[in-house]
Amino acid sequence: MKFIDRNKVVLVDQYDQPLGQMEKIAAHEVGALHRAFSVFIFNARGELLLQQRAANKYHGANLWTNTCCSHPQWGENVLESARERLMYEMGFDCELEFSHSFIYRADVENGLIEYEFDHVFVGYSDAQPRIHPEEVQAYQWWSFEQVTQQVEADPDRFTIWFKNAWPVIEAKLA
Repeated sequence: MKFIDRNKVVLVDQYDQPLGQMEKIAAHEVGALHRAFSVFIFNARGELLLQQRAANKYHGANLWTNTCCSHPQWGENVLESARERLMYEMGFDCELEFSHSFIYRADVENGLIEYEFDHVFVGYSDAQPRIHPEEVQAYQWWSFEQVTQQVEADPDRFTIWFKNAWPVIEAKLA
């Protein structure tokens, strides 16, 4: 498995045009708009594969989120980067299809700011995840109803980007 050092992010404008690079932590400290991706994998029963982020993550530790997410690097194709990260974090690969993109800005823990131009991809697989323990501590398959009920009942258990992307995914696929 190829490993890409993801310590930098691609800074972008509101149209996703690249402007340069910045260290990942610095971008989150100052709230610089940068490129990201989020992957949502569904199985044959229509359930979403969620992951619980590892306890050592610099933000979003222990929170539940979509199947995987990260930041593409300078010159990388966003779709290829998303597939590579899916393999790295969850231990399997599948075809991904672009769903939508959105920009969000939110204060998160540790005094950091998420300000991302997030590209959302959807895929389908019944593969058994083989999680990377430094990235993911647990996973579960949830129905659309379970996801929506859990996010409404206890929103603080979920990452901010997941809570932003989920309503669009739900509307498109339910």
